[in-house]
Amino acid sequence: MLKDDLDRHFPGRREERNSRGRVQSAWTETPDPDELERDLRAAIRGEVRFSHGDRALYATDASNYRQVPIGVVVPETVEDVVRTVEVCRDHGAPLVSRGGGTSLAGQACNTAVVVDFSKYLNRILDLDPDHRRARVEPGCILDHLRDTAERHHLTFGPDPATHSHNTLGGMIGNNSCGVHSVQAGRTADNVEAMDILTYDGLRLQVGPTDDAELRSILASGGRRAEIYRKLDTFRHKYADLIRERFPKIPRRVSGYADLDKLLPENGFDVAKALVGTEGTCVTVLEATLRLIPSPPERILVIIGFPDIFQAADVVPMILEHKPLACEGIDHFLVDAMMRKHLHESDMRLLPEGCDWLVVEFGGDTEEEAVKKGRRLVNVFEAQPHAEAKLIRKDEAEDRIWAVRRAGLPGSAYVPDRPETWEGWEDSAVTPDRLGDYLRDLKALFDKYGYVSPMYGHFGDGLVHCRISFDLKEEDGIEIWRRFMDEAADLVIRYGGSLSGEHGDGQSRAALLERMYGPELIQAFREFKEIWDPQGRMNPGKIVDPYPITSNLRLGPSYRPKKQRTYFHFEEEGGFRGAAERCVGVGKCRRHDSKDQVMCPSYLVTHEEKHSTRGRARMLFEMLHGGPIEKGWRSDEVEDALSLCLACKGCKSDCPVNVDMATYKAEFRAHYYKRRLRPRSAYSMGLIYWWARMGSKSPRLANFTTQMPLVRNLTKAVGGIAQSRTMPALAHQTFTEWFRRRDKPANNGLRVMLWPDTFNNFFRPETAIAATQVLEAAGYDVTIPSRPLCCGRPLYDQGMLPTAKRLWRKTMRTLHDEIEDGTPIVGLEPACVTAFKDELTGLFPDDERAQRLRAQTSFFSDFLGERVDDLNISKGDRRALVQLHCNHHAVLKAEGERRLMDRTGVDYNLMPSGCCGMAGAFGFASETYDVGLAAGERVLLPMVREADEDVLILANGFSCREQIEQGTRRKTMHIAELIRSLQETG
Repeated sequence: MLKDDLDRHFPGRREERNSRGRVQSAWTETPDPDELERDLRAAIRGEVRFSHGDRALYATDASNYRQVPIGVVVPETVEDVVRTVEVCRDHGAPLVSRGGGTSLAGQACNTAVVVDFSKYLNRILDLDPDHRRARVEPGCILDHLRDTAERHHLTFGPDPATHSHNTLGGMIGNNSCGVHSVQAGRTADNVEAMDILTYDGLRLQVGPTDDAELRSILASGGRRAEIYRKLDTFRHKYADLIRERFPKIPRRVSGYADLDKLLPENGFDVAKALVGTEGTCVTVLEATLRLIPSPPERILVIIGFPDIFQAADVVPMILEHKPLACEGIDHFLVDAMMRKHLHESDMRLLPEGCDWLVVEFGGDTEEEAVKKGRRLVNVFEAQPHAEAKLIRKDEAEDRIWAVRRAGLPGSAYVPDRPETWEGWEDSAVTPDRLGDYLRDLKALFDKYGYVSPMYGHFGDGLVHCRISFDLKEEDGIEIWRRFMDEAADLVIRYGGSLSGEHGDGQSRAALLERMYGPELIQAFREFKEIWDPQGRMNPGKIVDPYPITSNLRLGPSYRPKKQRTYFHFEEEGGFRGAAERCVGVGKCRRHDSKDQVMCPSYLVTHEEKHSTRGRARMLFEMLHGGPIEKGWRSDEVEDALSLCLACKGCKSDCPVNVDMATYKAEFRAHYYKRRLRPRSAYSMGLIYWWARMGSKSPRLANFTTQMPLVRNLTKAVGGIAQSRTMPALAHQTFTEWFRRRDKPANNGLRVMLWPDTFNNFFRPETAIAATQVLEAAGYDVTIPSRPLCCGRPLYDQGMLPTAKRLWRKTMRTLHDEIEDGTPIVGLEPACVTAFKDELTGLFPDDERAQRLRAQTSFFSDFLGERVDDLNISKGDRRALVQLHCNHHAVLKAEGERRLMDRTGVDYNLMPSGCCGMAGAFGFASETYDVGLAAGERVLLPMVREADEDVLILANGFSCREQIEQGTRRKTMHIAELIRSLQETG
């Protein structure tokens, strides 16, 4: 479309077409960013972020789309929001509100000023259990509200899979639903009132409006009266059409889906009518929400079926039993997770079948819930092709829900399957037609050669998909666009909705006319114009939308150069695949760790750039080009990665296994090539060499690190925080002790104990205890013939050429042991992880590396698997256990748990996540504060509060240093625990 035609039909709209005529970019004209930034900084207390890095961070959400914003505002107060809108209005700048950034249809990214509510405006303002009502700010995280409400046996009903980190403002924008919408309805059904702000500066309270209140508003005059007068005219003009054309289904979310709430029979509820408008009409400043009873006891009934269609067919019958939730899980999704080794043990809880329904019942007592579930189980006992199983243990129920919640990311990047994408991922029909709809949808997939899981909120007639569209080639995009038309026609034939909970954004908005017809599309346009006559609120979304196939994050124009890298990134398909891997669901933005680690820096700072997702987006933008221009030399990317603790928590906790520690190592290897690094990189990164030198004269070395004044100078030179205590070298290394001792005669299996830098030079008592335990078990313990190192401290600094040289030396030195298959036992989790992960990442084609990886075990895993009788005394002891991040992420906790169970010690695995030390991170002056704050979040307070007789167990050198320096409590390695139990036995 020519510029004049665009301006006539869509004022301010601009487009860029490719050689085949497709609109590849569409945006709304923006003002001068420098002047806008200047005026915003002068107007608000909050944060104004217009840097290249900040714009790159917010260029996409969890969708297929990418639009670089003008800039970002992070308001501290409601007054900041009011002033931000005022300044943007003065400049004619478009606006988009953003919460958790997990939108799947592109509605949270735009060429606009992004207002991020999540950092500061995130409070519960009031919770009234008597009236079952809560007032919240838009950045309030859903689980914060739910956890607080649960103290009164109440909850906010809609609960998307992102409930641990999504915001209520985002849920209001998208009209989110979730697992329990069978019981609670959509977000619109649970909003009672809202405090809103229009683009022209009017702030008002909206909600149900009776006739008397309407007369009063109209009589008062002004902009508020104008809005209500137009709304009154609007509802009378379109009432019959709305009643006739709006689908009568539980999950009507597409378009302005709640305009029927303006009708007289629905109380002229302006608040509900604005829910689901995706920030295209107003800015939400506050919301009053309905809370519902939350049954304290819950059980699950899982039913296995021959196929997903038969599972869907019985949903109407199941709904007669009044469940709290009814979810479908298909074999495609389960197989995808098994291929990815995701929730493997949890799958064993599923009964026989190829596809399943998960049905939840609740009650005031467990007996009441079980009684409801038992009735449903009895129904299926007589059916030969279905098997029902009742689960009543909280832990098992949580594991099943974990499988279900992992649906979207769990079906992404599946080995030996094509890439899959959102785009047609949440269509919905009435539940009694779901089975037939799924059959026809599967036939449509087959017609186009697509594959996809089909799972979701079957109790509400909604099906989630992640389809193998080709979004990277021009022909594939044309096919995808044709599919979207046919898919829309299919769901409309079933009286359904294009979207059942994610909204339309850009991915489906152009299809709305097929669903509603041209008259209602004009109604949507008029409704938006009542609130936003200038068309500056999230333009191009829902109303007058940008083309579906424009603004693609990964389109044909994205052709980054192939990168030469140190790591091979085989699983990701190269560094490009690694940079693309994040799907944006934002699990790394949780505000608690519980039984996981990711992401410790975000848990401290609550900054997007310090989340795994934020860093992944920066690496993608580095390859894409645009705001990030210097590639590997980008200061913005280094800034985002600087607070990554390299804990590897994301490698296991991220649903798509983003491995930011490795990506950081790779980036820094290029960023610092032929550049000076921070001083701490040399003092801590090269600790293997410093420790070897110091061990020649440990008293002298310790004088420089322990004596007052001298140690201060040493720390200043080494870039170490003055508040840190530098660890002292042992007077005798482990390897010296090992070679000088009288070795007992032993004809058992030969085992090599790996003398890592930390347990050799600083804590030899740990390695000595491990030697004694292994020899007591009958093993012939040996050590390498010369000093070796896995290079663990080097990776975080990007010193990869040096790390590779160390590995080559190790593989040469251990040649005979590798050939003989000698087991290698490690004591430091971070070092064993280097054998299991970095080694083969750097040398994927080296058979020695593969064998060395397979032969290496962590001490507790080796002992637990190979030693039947520990010969220990099981006394009455208690312990707190801190699991090292690398142990959690790569080695896994099961071996540690099994060995601890055998000791008879009453232990508690602390839900602390990363300790915050993370090698050099907690020592370096520039990162010390964040490292300490990570420890103070959970770990250090728990240790301080523990009774004096409680043992503090930690295997990682970093963990032990953080605990001992932060609490003055002595720690113990599991090898030392086993040895002490043997000595008292």
